[in-house]
Amino acid sequence: MRRASGTAALLLLVGAVLAVLGAGSAQAAGYRYWSFWEGDGGKSWTYATQGPSVVRPDDGAVQGFRFSVSEDSQDSAQPRRAADFGAVCADTPAKDGRKRIALVVDPGTAADAPDGEKPPALRTACAQVAPDASTAEALASVAKPLRYDDSAMLCAISGYPRSGCGEQTDGSSAAAPEQSQDQAGSEDQDRAADDGQGGGPSAGVLTGVGAVLVLGVAAVLRARRRR
Repeated sequence: MRRASGTAALLLLVGAVLAVLGAGSAQAAGYRYWSFWEGDGGKSWTYATQGPSVVRPDDGAVQGFRFSVSEDSQDSAQPRRAADFGAVCADTPAKDGRKRIALVVDPGTAADAPDGEKPPALRTACAQVAPDASTAEALASVAKPLRYDDSAMLCAISGYPRSGCGEQTDGSSAAAPEQSQDQAGSEDQDRAADDGQGGGPSAGVLTGVGAVLVLGVAAVLRARRRR
């Protein structure tokens, strides 16, 4: 009976250690895709609730696109340039029978890029289109070629990325730290995906493992003393 108690304690110890290690090493899966954003009336962004082929923005609107890896809309990365219509369309005068839409196209960082590809520079453009044009039509007028999948999901802007569309990733490459919108520029695209840190458990996880080991050993010793 005492031997059974000691064995049970050891099994509990092993299970606890595996649980802690699993919690530390598990990485959430995400999706690599172009997210769609709308200027909120100031200079910040709001995640769009409709697709760019459905939205028909008014003259003076700002629309943004950001390529990144994220789990869902709650943690999706915003375009790294302010939603500033005046800054984007300053050199495009108004024209009768046309509307102006400011577009911010942010291909993201090297950490978000598919294998073998390098993101192009962040760019802005002022699309001058028909009054009833959608955001997708405005984007097509300044950022061809666009690529869509069979469900009309936007897969590529200006040919980036070359392939893939909303594919799931294993979460093994975390996104690089974000700069502020005003700091973003073409130099951001050269940021390395790997910052030199290893992928092993963090110090906090190792501390937790150590605590579990101490408790487990204590339990085993108590079981042996009862023999």
